Amino acid sequence: MRLELGNIFIKNVEFGNETKIKNHTLYVNKEELIREVSSDENLENVDVELARPGESIRITPVKDVIEPRVKVEGSGGIFPGVLSKVQTVGTGKTHVLKGAAVVTTGRVVAFQEGIIDMTGPGAEYTPFSKLNHVVLVCNPKEGLEKHEMEKSLRMAGLKAAKYLGGVAKDVEPDEVKIYESFSLLESVKKYPDLPKVAYVLMLQSQGLMHDTYVYGVDAKKILPTFIHPTEIMDGAIISGNCVSACDKNTTYHHLNNPIIEDLFQKHGKELNFVGVIITNENVYLSDKERSSDWTAKFAQYLGVDGVIISQEGFGNPDTDLIMNCKKIEQKGIKTVLVTDEYAGRDGASQSLADADSLANAVVTGGNANEVITLPKLDKVIGYLEPVNIIAGGFDGSLQEDGSIAVELQAITGATNEMGFNTLTAKEF
Repeated sequence: MRLELGNIFIKNVEFGNETKIKNHTLYVNKEELIREVSSDENLENVDVELARPGESIRITPVKDVIEPRVKVEGSGGIFPGVLSKVQTVGTGKTHVLKGAAVVTTGRVVAFQEGIIDMTGPGAEYTPFSKLNHVVLVCNPKEGLEKHEMEKSLRMAGLKAAKYLGGVAKDVEPDEVKIYESFSLLESVKKYPDLPKVAYVLMLQSQGLMHDTYVYGVDAKKILPTFIHPTEIMDGAIISGNCVSACDKNTTYHHLNNPIIEDLFQKHGKELNFVGVIITNENVYLSDKERSSDWTAKFAQYLGVDGVIISQEGFGNPDTDLIMNCKKIEQKGIKTVLVTDEYAGRDGASQSLADADSLANAVVTGGNANEVITLPKLDKVIGYLEPVNIIAGGFDGSLQEDGSIAVELQAITGATNEMGFNTLTAKEF
């Protein structure tokens, strides 16, 4: 499969009479965008705000972050199975508004949502402080079930990203990157002397709004399977999660998975990147056993020499992570785990809820329990009250002077388990 991503660099975002891209600025017709996402009868009202890097703006509570894109050539469309027909993506040409993002906030399901600061110490912990944001402030109707509220917010963000991405269809990209993957037999024949490496991508799927969607299907309903990496880069997987903000894989993370990017960069040079095994994270032990068995079986069937495994979330999913690691290692395949830690505010507690001696190669995104104080900023998009109850916050997090004391857990993307962050730890 061959995918061309045409990056159109967005360096600024402004409101305008017409939604368009000019001189690296994304102009947004606010009223038109609101109409585009307001057809959902569950939404009471929607507003649109802008946030740029360096501005004294705090966005909270954050539901999702999505990169605007448009399919230019090839099968399928943007977000297949959700906004487009169920057709396989990952081939042809897709244009990307690189440097821009849609953020959803407002009166959302707030117990596990997050904070994005565009300046100050909080901005140093989230990669999203570097982007130009079009923020949807969504207020659902009263009395909705929480899962209905989540769906409405999720769909509004996706619709906005499709609308904004659409203006890039006829724009000449500033940069074109080509990603190509072959069948397993072709790949082995092409690179016979390179170690074969697969990526096991664990998808949060524990239900109760801890969901991820693959071609529109809730991942808890799937068995582990193989997927081409370019499919993921082309919108096959989207987030529906309300998990802790620090290690939530937003839709933006899936579209820009850094493990896939790095494996492609080393493909044909240091290793043979044979593809991605997607698996789910389950609640019940029997389901964990089934999925980890299948994941290990796929790795063995592919005949790989090594596997990188990334997880999403913490606590219960740590067991899925260790099961995948242990069973793959027992088949003679080396593993490297990418996770984060919940080691207590002093960093002295056990980092993961599960462990095994075979998990001896681990990359960490940092300790999510570390406490940080975020100073008061000039503007809040959304509202502040949830910071006292979101994961990482506590009663009294919101200080009288407007500052916020929270664990890194509350900052969107701070300890991301794909490595899409700025924080890590080193052993000395």
